[in-house]
Amino acid sequence: MQKAADRLVEAGAGGVQFRVARGSEQFVVTSGRAELGTDRPVPADGRFRISCITKPFVAVVVLQLVAEGKIVLDRTVESYMPGLLPYGEKITIRNLLQHTSGLYNYADSFQKPGDRFLRDRYKDYDPADLIAIAAAKPLEFEPGTKFAYCNTNYFIIGLLIDKVTGRSYRTEITERILEPLKLTETVLPGHNPNIPGPHARGYMQIGGEAVDVTLMNPSEAGCAGEIISTTRDLDIFFSALFSGKLLNEPEFKEMTTPLPPEMIENLPMGIGYGLGIMKLANDNDLDLWGHGAGIPGYATLAATTQNLSARCQLSFTIGDKDFGPEAEEAVIRGVNVALCS
Repeated sequence: MQKAADRLVEAGAGGVQFRVARGSEQFVVTSGRAELGTDRPVPADGRFRISCITKPFVAVVVLQLVAEGKIVLDRTVESYMPGLLPYGEKITIRNLLQHTSGLYNYADSFQKPGDRFLRDRYKDYDPADLIAIAAAKPLEFEPGTKFAYCNTNYFIIGLLIDKVTGRSYRTEITERILEPLKLTETVLPGHNPNIPGPHARGYMQIGGEAVDVTLMNPSEAGCAGEIISTTRDLDIFFSALFSGKLLNEPEFKEMTTPLPPEMIENLPMGIGYGLGIMKLANDNDLDLWGHGAGIPGYATLAATTQNLSARCQLSFTIGDKDFGPEAEEAVIRGVNVALCS
């Protein structure tokens, strides 16, 4: 695993944390530097932006609300939030969770690397404004006919949670997941640009230079990707999910029923998508689930077998090289070493 982590640094990562669990045994390896230009090592308990791994947390809350009779997966957006979308009568809550809504991804309108990010990194974004960007565009395909990863879906789900509970999705995640599981290293920062606690710094290639992008207002990611966590807390979360501590069997089955493979396109490492969670490719045909994620400066992958016999959480910062195919291959090799060797 140390060699796998070192290869990832050679391929372009600035710093790497890799937590591996086999049964009751766990260990963490690190590689690289916590900050370019220094010898400061990557903290084994470092915090990082988990980005799209926020989605499994949100999906758990929705499915708990399904079990409580407050949300019905196959009811439409229009039935819960009239007028939010011009075609809300076509899109179900299930479509949102599994990215089959056909909605335009608001992020495609402005999430471009470089100068745009530097200009807007501290800007406050209102979820309604971001949803309005998507609502002004036509559907990209008929809902339920195709998979296309889209952060707009989860911004709408955030509003849905608020609508049916009277409380924010941040409050619901905190009281339903973080506090019961004692995930003390996990936070929903809202508009706060800082990363609390020990952490490695993340960078972005801009104009041929590595620019420190550690600080950012995560409201741009919001309900689709704002959470900050650690490999420890991610392992506790996924272990609780797959051991039945967070969902009843019917809702867990809904979450882990993947879309047909022929519907999936352009999902790195993913060979299926359920409700807020991916079925992941691997060398040994393990029944492997989790999620990948990326946000300026940071990339993350969490994976576990259904029976929890093998688990890994990988976080790495983008360093002083462009992150290309060689680095993606190093990630895949590392996960296969962790889980399949």
